[in-house]
Amino acid sequence: MSFKPGADFPNLTEVFGAILARVTPEQQPLLIAIAERLAALRYRAWADDESMRAERQQLLACAAREDEIARRVEEIHRDAADIQRRILEANPDIGDINRGIFAGRPMKDQLAIQAQGERLGAATWHRFAEQESDTSRRDVFLSCAELEEASAVVLDRIVGTKK
Repeated sequence: MSFKPGADFPNLTEVFGAILARVTPEQQPLLIAIAERLAALRYRAWADDESMRAERQQLLACAAREDEIARRVEEIHRDAADIQRRILEANPDIGDINRGIFAGRPMKDQLAIQAQGERLGAATWHRFAEQESDTSRRDVFLSCAELEEASAVVLDRIVGTKK
């Protein structure tokens, strides 16, 4: 799956839906945790970009939220690291797909795409929470949704100030 630089924004629901379909429903939160870690790296790269100097701390806070989401999800899954390793071995293109969504696009577009991704993530965590019978796990998923929404708000604010 690849995207052309400068092309219309990718349909993230289709892209990530297709990726999630590659794993069992039980593995899906851990696959998303992998994506959260990739997003944290992306936020840190944006924070290091000279054009984003004024937004550096906000972007680093978003990165910390992504890492926190991944940590919370991994914490509630026994053998999370082993399962994630197997997911990545079976799906070696995940990193390329993730990078391809953003490649060659202006910073403002990258941030807007990420904001869409944060909202999609929040909706996904809400869906997992609705399907979860264990109260503590449900609370984890709902807390992840809140973190995603917080980052979306930050990105909307940044995108609104960028030319």
